[in-house]
Amino acid sequence: MGPNPFRLFDIYLHNPSVKWDDIIGLDAAKRTIKEAVVYPIRYPQLFTGILSPWKALLLYGPPGTGKTLLAKAVATECNTTFFNISASTIVSKWRGDSEKLVRVLFELARFHAPSTIFLDELESIMSQRGGGNPGGEHEGSRRMKTELLVQLDGLSKSDDLVFLLAASNLPWELDHAMLRRLEKRVLVDLPITEARQALFQQFLPPTVIREPNGLVLFSDLDYARLGDCTEGYSGADIKLVCKEAAMNPVRKVFDVLENLQDGARIQLDSIKTTDVEKVLSTTKPSARAFKDKYTQWQKEYESV
Repeated sequence: MGPNPFRLFDIYLHNPSVKWDDIIGLDAAKRTIKEAVVYPIRYPQLFTGILSPWKALLLYGPPGTGKTLLAKAVATECNTTFFNISASTIVSKWRGDSEKLVRVLFELARFHAPSTIFLDELESIMSQRGGGNPGGEHEGSRRMKTELLVQLDGLSKSDDLVFLLAASNLPWELDHAMLRRLEKRVLVDLPITEARQALFQQFLPPTVIREPNGLVLFSDLDYARLGDCTEGYSGADIKLVCKEAAMNPVRKVFDVLENLQDGARIQLDSIKTTDVEKVLSTTKPSARAFKDKYTQWQKEYESV
């Protein structure tokens, strides 16, 4: 006997404490999500008839650019029941269970409306049916995809405030029927120069950084210079660079730390722009490989 489909009750996500203001840049994506989720709940009298709220939105773009962070902001700010779904949630080895889990998921979302369903790494669930080799796709996978499409069609014909938010790093692998149901498709692109400067300022602020263990870090950085020399870096890449740069002053005092007396304090060197640039020489961007492909896909399929 297969697993109990009502295990979906376990997927409610606790408040991640991510505010809209915590997300640097991505103004178009934030505005579109607010139009789709926040305003219909706050001003329901405006969203009727032809202005009925969007039912599904796709965030696509390079990895590390903030797609999942936007979903966390939705969970924090929108006061809706939030379902965080991955492939492991709705894919089962038992015959017929995957489509049952999909149906129960949407029934729960309607019951607990207003609600938001977040499908991360959507291409792992809704890749193109057949994948160019119809004989190579499992029958259960096709049935699960068909059920998901049917449920999304049901959302478009319902007045329930249930919103599907999906994220994908590889939108060109998505099934075209799924793209048709994702009414809004928004590119979450690599940060521009101003956003990169703001990211460096957020992770390595000019004031003193006091760590919980009593260590004190100072930073003295040329943010404009760092923003200019990090073209192609994602937000996640910049965070990694800042973490590595902050680690360098600590490495210089490892010997002192090993012999440190209880209660004693040490002073670390300040973090300089040259320290960050040294890290940049050994930390390459991870997200620009498909930049042209994202731009081409945006021209063909974006809907903002």
